[in-house]
Amino acid sequence: MVKSFASFATSAAILTAVATAASVPDGTWPTSTGTVQYATAHIVKAGEVFDGKMQTFERSDVSCEGQTESGSDTAVFKVEAGGTLKNVIIGKNQMEGVHCDNHDCTIENVWWDDVCEDALSIKGGTASSVSTVTGGGARSADDKVIQHNGLGTVNIDGFYGEDISKLYRSCGTCGDKAKKVSVSNVYVVNPGNAIVTVNKNWGDEATLSNIWVKSSGDKVKICQWSQGNANGEPSMLGDGPSPPLCQYSESDVHINGDVSQSTGTSSNSTTTTGSGSSTSTKQASSGSTTQGDEKTGASTSLRGSQNQDTSEQTETSATSTKSSESDDNKEQDDGKK
Repeated sequence: MVKSFASFATSAAILTAVATAASVPDGTWPTSTGTVQYATAHIVKAGEVFDGKMQTFERSDVSCEGQTESGSDTAVFKVEAGGTLKNVIIGKNQMEGVHCDNHDCTIENVWWDDVCEDALSIKGGTASSVSTVTGGGARSADDKVIQHNGLGTVNIDGFYGEDISKLYRSCGTCGDKAKKVSVSNVYVVNPGNAIVTVNKNWGDEATLSNIWVKSSGDKVKICQWSQGNANGEPSMLGDGPSPPLCQYSESDVHINGDVSQSTGTSSNSTTTTGSGSSTSTKQASSGSTTQGDEKTGASTSLRGSQNQDTSEQTETSATSTKSSESDDNKEQDDGKK
């Protein structure tokens, strides 16, 4: 009886894991149900679940200034450890998007309509901290979408990126802080630099699976690594499978294939949970945003080369101008392309 119960429990756990895994997005952008503007960053408290009901949220007093260095004060949301932000579209009037300054946050079905400096910054925490990004997407990012400055692990599942430089960047100037990232079931259209960038000398580990990419470029970098430098610019060393630094195989990557053939591909038409909210603008907003883009693509080949791209341009290190500031409380400028 004990053995049978154990087998049942194991099977149930497996079924639960399968059921909760995100589907590969199909490239459909969600439609906003209205616009809300904040004069200051809105704080999502520990234990709170903030459901934006697919409204667009942005700042009333902040405009994007490209890659100009700023901080959490120019974000739309600050999510405390243990907080959850879900069903939100981040508008263009902001600089830092969403901040998780003490790690251990949950980001679910959050969309960045026009990324400014960074979309999501994850800082602080401990080696056991875990932040999750499930569903959602980002587009028009000149640099990285998810910036990981703290310790611990970031899990990214079912995310969509369009016209972005990097989906995930482990901070290249934050010092010897080993970071881990898991990326699965993602679809990226026109990546400018790489899907993931990690640091070889600081013990980073990236695990990737079911990666779908649509690109017209000659080479698609799935996972690349740099030499982290707390006192200057990180230098790029190579890219491609290289366990434990970059853990994936050719079968994990699909380039310029049909994303509709991916297992469990889903449309974002189901993301408008709570769409009964008003479509009128709130707090002096200029109006609601409606989007309806669709992209398709993905593939069957992997292109990765090691010990290349040493001449690749890297960003100026923020530590040269902010050496007296804590890495966990101020943004670091790391490997911008």
